[in-house]
Amino acid sequence: MNISPHNPLPFEIEDLIERVPVALDEALIKQQVQNKTILITGAAGSIGSEMVRQLIPFEIRKMILMDQAETPLYELELEIQEDYRFQDFDSIIGDVSDKDRMEHVFKRFRPDIIYHAAAYKHVPIMEFNAGEAVRTNILGTKILAEAAEKNEVEKFIHISSDKAVNPANVMGASKRMTELYIQAKNGDSNTSFATTRFGNVLGSNGSVVSRFMKQIAAGGPVTVTHPEVTRYFMTLSEACQLVLEAGAMSRGGEIYLFDMGEPMKVADLARKMIRLSGKEPDKDIQLEFTHLRPGEKLQEELLGDVEQSESTAHSRIRIVRQLNHRHPDILRGIAAIERLYRSWDEDTIIKKMEKLIPEFKRQHMISGGMDPSDH
Repeated sequence: MNISPHNPLPFEIEDLIERVPVALDEALIKQQVQNKTILITGAAGSIGSEMVRQLIPFEIRKMILMDQAETPLYELELEIQEDYRFQDFDSIIGDVSDKDRMEHVFKRFRPDIIYHAAAYKHVPIMEFNAGEAVRTNILGTKILAEAAEKNEVEKFIHISSDKAVNPANVMGASKRMTELYIQAKNGDSNTSFATTRFGNVLGSNGSVVSRFMKQIAAGGPVTVTHPEVTRYFMTLSEACQLVLEAGAMSRGGEIYLFDMGEPMKVADLARKMIRLSGKEPDKDIQLEFTHLRPGEKLQEELLGDVEQSESTAHSRIRIVRQLNHRHPDILRGIAAIERLYRSWDEDTIIKKMEKLIPEFKRQHMISGGMDPSDH
């Protein structure tokens, strides 16, 4: 597997986590998506484009590939036409936070199922752009969900993040708000809304793998924020397979949690990549520890303090059980956030999010340069 045509990996991504591949219930997924029109937001991104590839064999009636990034969307078009010989799709340039554009897309294409992957995801960047995190992650999800309900979409599968668990940063808080909103929306809608939550995806755009490989190719050092920082990791392929499986089994209102195995120290991941590249860590390639970045946790979590999980029919998928939230309060909170974000008053926006999400405990801000890769 290559991170990019310019940076081929000397090993398979799967070698980094040594996990048994996910076994899909293909019959269940085919029953769910066959002959359906499917809208994928963020289709040109890592998760979105892999969702496209994995859906192609299931005899989809049509796929609507939506993204605001023109060139990556064009490249995806060429890939699925030339490599997969798939023609039953339309490429749509659009921003999920543009209400008029979204209403037009829904009226024109009448999607049956939505996989909502569009989001801002990089923690340090969003710490200084709270208004944009609100606009895209929260209000974009709200606009899309309202359009789905209005146009009688069957299922809406929202893709969340482990950063939403006991959030310590703006990005995580915005994703937690969307989790709560999607649950609240399911309570009064004929559309089935559900959320999938997982951790860091190896090989995704801007992931730590691509950053480490560039540093290894340059002879080092490989930079890690902290010797004890740990993360849950899964491959792009298995993340998308589990989204498809969870979406097929969903009846509405669930937050699905993916079993990602044991967390791994990022420093250990770096050393393993150095060895798989034919070098010796701390001899041929040095590790250099910098500092935790703005909003970054030392350890990520998959379950919140007030959450429990229970098994499903799939051994790798669990359902999150949590205290009941008052849905009217969530909907009012989203409305309040919507009124605030255009002020671009970052501090006021963040204080409002802290009030709406009691478990949101923002990490101490750290000055210095920001690393765009995401551990």
